[in-house]
Amino acid sequence: MVVPDRHATVRKYRVPKSLLRLTAVVAVVVLCLLVLGTVHYFQLLGDAAEAAALREENLQLRTELMGVQEKVAHLGATLERVERLDSKLRMLTQLNDPERNLAIGPTDSEGSAAAITGGDAARLVADVPPPLDTEGMSVDEVIELINMKLDTLSADARREETSLHELSEYFHDQKALLGAMPAIWPARGWVTSNFGMREDPFTGARRMHAGIDIAAQPGTPVHAPADGTVIYSGHEAGYGNLVIIDHGYGVQTFYGHLLESFVRAGQKVKRGDKIAAIGNTGRSTGPHLHYEVRVDGIPQKPTKFILD
Repeated sequence: MVVPDRHATVRKYRVPKSLLRLTAVVAVVVLCLLVLGTVHYFQLLGDAAEAAALREENLQLRTELMGVQEKVAHLGATLERVERLDSKLRMLTQLNDPERNLAIGPTDSEGSAAAITGGDAARLVADVPPPLDTEGMSVDEVIELINMKLDTLSADARREETSLHELSEYFHDQKALLGAMPAIWPARGWVTSNFGMREDPFTGARRMHAGIDIAAQPGTPVHAPADGTVIYSGHEAGYGNLVIIDHGYGVQTFYGHLLESFVRAGQKVKRGDKIAAIGNTGRSTGPHLHYEVRVDGIPQKPTKFILD
């Protein structure tokens, strides 16, 4: 019923209950749709923000992966330079060992000659391989590729460690061998008798002189020409006061006619250590040092070992 005002005609309208129910249902549906739409809208906003964050994270991760790739590339270049240096050292020291596959560089004569040229020496310093080609690859694929490269580098590094250990042992032995060589003059003076056949100063007969005689004032210091161990210090007929040093590798040196000895048997000496003083003891015609070098018991010409 509708009453516009007190003087107007009263109008009546009848609304079916079914229409009311339909209207209520429509209202509820519309309300639900509005709620769902609002929820979905905010979900989309959240998903968009999350997607943006993931894109940013993915970009950052790719940037970091590029840095890792560059480090891997430089690591590979460093290892390659070490391997080339290893190869050169082996060629120079003749340490190539095909059975153990420790030599990395060329073993033929042309390769050996090319390996020590200036151009290759420049590449030894300058070579840096390009980063891994990962364009179009997913992050997981890039990580897998980097892991494979790292596994290869790890295996190469272990092999190179073994090779360098062998080189280290070789150079250690060479250092010991060089230290054992009687490479300096044992005393200051002048050589009055050389190594070889000569007339015996006492009998006049020709006989072998197994060393050299260095004349000097009595008391002139005698120095060890190489590292070694004193195996004798005492008096010996003919030699007079005598010192014998074993340098290893079959090398021994003898010092005769000494005024006095400053070392004892079993004592370690270094090249340049003062071991005795020149004298005139034993079968001698005047103050001098009789100096011998023996290799495996065989007298050698002492001057062929002297470098200074």
